[in-house]
Amino acid sequence: MSSARAGMNSPVERRSLLRAGSLAALGVPALGALSACGGGAGGDGEAGDGTGELSLIYMGDAAQQETFQSLFDEFQNSHPEITLNANGIAAGDWATFGNTVSTRIAGGERADIISVATEGQRLMSSKGLFEPLDELIERDSEETREFYDNVSPNLQGWLDTYGSPDGSTYFVPGGYNTVVMYLNREVFDAAGVEMPETDWTWDEFRSIAESIKEETGAFMTTAGAGFPFGQILPWLFTNGASTLDEEWATATFDSAEAVEAAEFVKALVEDELVPQPGGEFDGATQYQRGSLATLTGGRYTLPDVRRLEMVEQTKIVNFPHNAAPGTPVGWDGWAVFKASENKEAAWTFLKWLMTVEASEYYAEQGGTNVPVREDVAASDSFLDNAPEGTELIATGIDFATPVPSPDQQALVDAEVNKGWEAAILGNQPVQEALSAANEAMQELL
Repeated sequence: MSSARAGMNSPVERRSLLRAGSLAALGVPALGALSACGGGAGGDGEAGDGTGELSLIYMGDAAQQETFQSLFDEFQNSHPEITLNANGIAAGDWATFGNTVSTRIAGGERADIISVATEGQRLMSSKGLFEPLDELIERDSEETREFYDNVSPNLQGWLDTYGSPDGSTYFVPGGYNTVVMYLNREVFDAAGVEMPETDWTWDEFRSIAESIKEETGAFMTTAGAGFPFGQILPWLFTNGASTLDEEWATATFDSAEAVEAAEFVKALVEDELVPQPGGEFDGATQYQRGSLATLTGGRYTLPDVRRLEMVEQTKIVNFPHNAAPGTPVGWDGWAVFKASENKEAAWTFLKWLMTVEASEYYAEQGGTNVPVREDVAASDSFLDNAPEGTELIATGIDFATPVPSPDQQALVDAEVNKGWEAAILGNQPVQEALSAANEAMQELL
């Protein structure tokens, strides 16, 4: 541990008062119903004696639910005095997740703990749903200090800025994702093209794409709209652009840097160096077949690479850059509902998640996030059975930018997707497409 880490202030000491976000969120109209879950008068729950049943809610598809359940079972084995009932919701986005949760709570379902990603943290914490954790963190500082000393300072700062409306700590960070490129060794070898170093440029990317296309007919990578985190933001962030400003209050999608990024991707599409966006192109399958030279993604891409038995044939490098290295980053956090009637047991679970053992176990079971603990992210539990360069998914946090997540994110992202698609497909001039989207985004904000 570095001296800088050893001297880091506690989460309570480094809190700063933040501006509360707008509550005019569209897409999560009934979320306020969550404040009625469990608890007694006024919606306030009880501490409890640290035993009994806990209800936990999180978002995850079938594969993620399987991995998470394995983690939850491990907790159950080490804490038989607590019964953990976990409920994974396979929602496609955080607005849908919020609506689903609020409907269930309004129908009488009790909840003690919830996992929320970047996209929902500011909104949900601003609704007054969660228990401040600062006193518990300080009370159990002998356990929590070691954890926070192993969490990236960038991530701790982002949680301060984007995860709290009032300076209190509401989330224990659980993991994060950045975006890298997975390179197919077999395609590069067949084309006689040398694989790039860790850091490479857009110009190098295009030159390699041209060579691979000429020699093998393979595309370079997929391009499109519909998933800003993996398809749009990497191009923007590696050119000094973004969809919103740092406060997520002003749309910046039509800046000169953003237009340049869209023009670059549009040229890739027009020159058939990437597959035509849309349609039924299965990137993972085409990657295995040698029709695709790279996959763009984060830790969440690894399960496909393992499933296709492509680990040894793959090398990971940073996303190519123009202005400077960059990547979006998103993280999840665990919160305790203010109305929980068993806060001590809920806190026991959150403290368990902070341990090396829990983090290593999740990584070994195929977790789709980078472990939030830097010691675990650098360990064999994370790096084994993974491509060369996997550590770059973790170290990308050093130059990452948080995925813009305003309260109206679902609607804002729809405009981002619409504008980007029109730009790269040539349905509108790039500047016109991004400016129209930018105007619509600003109206939503």
